[in-house]
Amino acid sequence: MAGASQVVAGQGPLARDGQVALVEAALLAAEEPLTTRKLAEVASLKDSGEARRLLRKLQHLYHRESSALHVVELAGGFQLLTRPEYFDWLANWRALSPEGRLSSAARETLTIIAYRQPVMRADIEAIRGVQCGDVLRLLMDRNLIRIAGRHPSLGRPVLYGTTRRFLQVFGLKSLEDLPLADQINNRTAASQGSDAGAEGTTGADG
Repeated sequence: MAGASQVVAGQGPLARDGQVALVEAALLAAEEPLTTRKLAEVASLKDSGEARRLLRKLQHLYHRESSALHVVELAGGFQLLTRPEYFDWLANWRALSPEGRLSSAARETLTIIAYRQPVMRADIEAIRGVQCGDVLRLLMDRNLIRIAGRHPSLGRPVLYGTTRRFLQVFGLKSLEDLPLADQINNRTAASQGSDAGAEGTTGADG
């Protein structure tokens, strides 16, 4: 979660370095990750290398102060976020909006697109076994998927892919950071094994 409302300007060592403060301000104001090139532009820095150096310095200052914030590289840029250990506390303090949640059908469809992209609607529906037009529209409205082109087959059906927003929401630098299929299978098998063990124990107690 972004922490723009949780930083008081002008406090601590950040205020003593004008360039670092400009970088921090740019990250606070941005609603999406900023590339080093864009950061150099908005903060009037020499070049991308200077922006990256100041990002490292800002990250060091946050770490030294044990700040609740940190600079994260994701979706091709950098963003100022709350540290993961504070997420549950913030979620309890400010209940997540129901509109921000995805249904199981939407999550399943999004997963298929993420791993199979670019993918046709027909292929998604073949995997899920149900129509998914409404779900696709929802994911498009949320800016999590996009039209990535058209298939060369008859009728040139639309191909779907994920967006930069998808990477941002799920904290990924790139699609290469998606968990491998065998990792997912291992986690699922471990979970099912745990559930089976619990059921067996219950049966024995009965």
